[in-house]
Amino acid sequence: MVYDRGMPAVSVLMPCLNAEATLGEALESLAAQTLADVEVVAVDDGSTDATAAILAARAAADPRVRVLRRARRGGIVAALNEGLAACRAPLVARMDADDIAHPERLARQAAHLDAHPETALVACRVEAFPAEAVREGLALYLDWMNGLLTDADLRREMFVESPLPHPGVVIRRPWLDRVGGYRDMGWAEDYDLWLRLMLAGARFAKLPETLLRWRERPDRLTRSDPRYAPESFRRAKAHFLAAGPLRGRDALYIWGAGDLGPKIARHLEEEGIVPEAFVDIDPLKIGRTRRGRPVVAPAALAGRLAGHASPALLAAVGSRGAREIVRRRIAGSAPGLVEGRDWWAVA
Repeated sequence: MVYDRGMPAVSVLMPCLNAEATLGEALESLAAQTLADVEVVAVDDGSTDATAAILAARAAADPRVRVLRRARRGGIVAALNEGLAACRAPLVARMDADDIAHPERLARQAAHLDAHPETALVACRVEAFPAEAVREGLALYLDWMNGLLTDADLRREMFVESPLPHPGVVIRRPWLDRVGGYRDMGWAEDYDLWLRLMLAGARFAKLPETLLRWRERPDRLTRSDPRYAPESFRRAKAHFLAAGPLRGRDALYIWGAGDLGPKIARHLEEEGIVPEAFVDIDPLKIGRTRRGRPVVAPAALAGRLAGHASPALLAAVGSRGAREIVRRRIAGSAPGLVEGRDWWAVA
């Protein structure tokens, strides 16, 4: 294989930490890509196992593999930003050291971005493995995420959960630079990036093909790091809702007076936004208060909204089935509201 020592088409950004058991398989999947004009920027974040030796051997055998070695562990955000600074290509692909890329993954994603210059980021569908390690919660999440393909789909669900698989995305480098790369804000660094890109006007896409195998393991950061806990995600959602969709609104209503609605309200209050009222269908909640605000029936919603110049509504419900029910009820109670413009689902 002939390697062009000029600028590659795609830089694969791969942070590594004690990945000796899986790193070889991940690198083999990148070496087998049908798109040859690729560099792999691997950042060893202070590993104490054989990760450094595996990377050194691979770099010696394949000049497309470039290794950055951190003497001490600095964390995922520091590793990502150090690697990003070393990436030379106009397209940056993410991949973890325990995942496996389909041979045509990078070729198909790069071709999509080439054909759609208006798109800032393209993801793909993913498959979790090994099957025996995939629990119901992850299976349901992947089923939901894999069903969101268009820019409209991804934007609509952005405040429900992260709709993009971080190790399965390819992003235009100018967009990464425009929003400042990765940040540590106390919540998931990838979700923070998607939300910043969305507020900056970026367009998203997801290919319908399954081009990444996502390894499930009990020590994954999402299971052990508090930045990935549900409350951390809710803080992120409240922060970006306040900075984006809710900015300049003269009133906020929250549909859902159960556990989730008041939790979202608490984080929004920390951002300076206090809801006018909660909306709920439960007769045992209607007429009561949540966080000092009244709980009203759906029938009262249209009249209350009419009293404001630019109101907004959040549908704070926890399950996908419930969200579909609420969508229908909002359409019946306040037919003038448009999802993504006047109201958003949040979880």
